[in-house]
Amino acid sequence: MESRHTAGDITTIITLLNYRSKTLLKNNLSMKYLKRWLKENVKIIDLYILRKFIGTFFYAIALLIVIVVVFDISENIQDFIDKRAPVSAIIFQYYFNFIPFFVNLFSPLFSFIAVIYFTSKMAGFNELSSILGSGISYRRILIPYIAGATIIALMSFVLSNFLIPYTNENMLDFKDKYISKRVKNKEGDIHVKIASDTYVYVETWNNNKHTGYNFTLEKMNFDGVYYKLKAQNVQWDSIKNSWTLNGYMKHYTWGKKEYITQGNKLDTNMNMSPKDFVYIRDDMETMNYFQIREYIKNERSKGSDKVKFFEVEKHRRIAFPFATIILAIIGLTVAGRKARGGLGIHLALGLLFSFSFIMFMQVTSVFATYGNLNPMLAMWLPNILFGILSIFLIRLAPK
Repeated sequence: MESRHTAGDITTIITLLNYRSKTLLKNNLSMKYLKRWLKENVKIIDLYILRKFIGTFFYAIALLIVIVVVFDISENIQDFIDKRAPVSAIIFQYYFNFIPFFVNLFSPLFSFIAVIYFTSKMAGFNELSSILGSGISYRRILIPYIAGATIIALMSFVLSNFLIPYTNENMLDFKDKYISKRVKNKEGDIHVKIASDTYVYVETWNNNKHTGYNFTLEKMNFDGVYYKLKAQNVQWDSIKNSWTLNGYMKHYTWGKKEYITQGNKLDTNMNMSPKDFVYIRDDMETMNYFQIREYIKNERSKGSDKVKFFEVEKHRRIAFPFATIILAIIGLTVAGRKARGGLGIHLALGLLFSFSFIMFMQVTSVFATYGNLNPMLAMWLPNILFGILSIFLIRLAPK
């Protein structure tokens, strides 16, 4: 019977729900039959709202992706032509891998806009007031909204932690070849902490030769530097997975005694690799859920200053999808009441909330990266505050 009801029948269903409920109660009929009838029709309402939510979201995000792709083509068309990028590579290696990133990036915002849009229309057609008038509680209406937001949030979690790192790798390989090389850092005056008490300095680094010049390694204790290893240059041996020091000198202090050793060549293992001297900014974007955690574990053991950046990204990939659920709840409370300004005023309020949330998340991420704010707290603080706001709005909305 459920398949016979269309979206346009929703008001009729609610009106019939009111009429039949009152008739059954007046005639003193079985309450069991009434509850069963209510349950069957409430399911139809759930599916109706869920279908509206998911359908509006994907329609809106599809329109956005088309616009973004058109602008990106206009920006990069000259590079495609100059470097003779094949059409198949542009479509399948670049844009097919480009789309998931933007779908995930805008998913909380457009799920929020989708809720505002279709809920405002439902309020305008008195559908929500009919549902509430039938005896269904405001909190009960939240269920299909939370269900729809959870579906989108799970999709966002899978995209950001598993699919997008893979697609980013393919997309960045294409950009390296046909648009521009990835930006590299740390090519001169490099300081690296490779253990809790061990520091390395390299004046200049040649990444093509995997060679660093004017190398210094220092080990420290409570009294200061007790071991120093200097070399004219240090070179990575990829076959032996070890380092070769040329023109080296060891300086070791034990109490009041000093020991100095010199030599032309020394092969040694050190807790560092060429990636510690030259890393690509986009490396973080190509790490999946497990890789980024393993990387953080290794860098923390070295005392690396890059840990904060990756900690922020790790927590952002979890907190960001969760924001979809919070914004969907806020969207219902904002657009659920019929207003004089109609859809326009609802969209204005919705954009105000959503952009405030995004800006707040950006601010806290900066404080976590360059300040002393805990990365986990920084990424979850916007969710916590807007979650409290959503609870307040839910309590206020029925009144």
